[in-house]
Amino acid sequence: MNITMNPRQVGDVKIVDITGRIELGQESAAVRNLVGDLLNEGHKKILLNLAGVDYIDSSGVGALVSAFSTVHKAGGQLKLLNLTDKVGDLMEVTKLYTVFDIATDEETALKSFDQSSAATA
Repeated sequence: MNITMNPRQVGDVKIVDITGRIELGQESAAVRNLVGDLLNEGHKKILLNLAGVDYIDSSGVGALVSAFSTVHKAGGQLKLLNLTDKVGDLMEVTKLYTVFDIATDEETALKSFDQSSAATA
């Protein structure tokens, strides 16, 4: 498997630092499974740090969209952080930047969860 995922907790947000390639097979399944596991553990605020992701294929994009949908249906929020140029370009071409809340620094991303929660309260 060409992916590593290291979850860590900052306040009430679960940040997952992802490194490697998110592609068809075990990698995309691992992302979906991890997000499902986090939800089952009660984590509703999830931030995927993609700074170390150097490649993502259509299956990987599908895994991110699926994870986003699953979290949203569970009443949570899933956001993306630190997209590499390649991943950022892909999000732009596919227009997914309109779906995902994407941040370029961790502090801003963490604060955005509080703002989103206040807006929906």
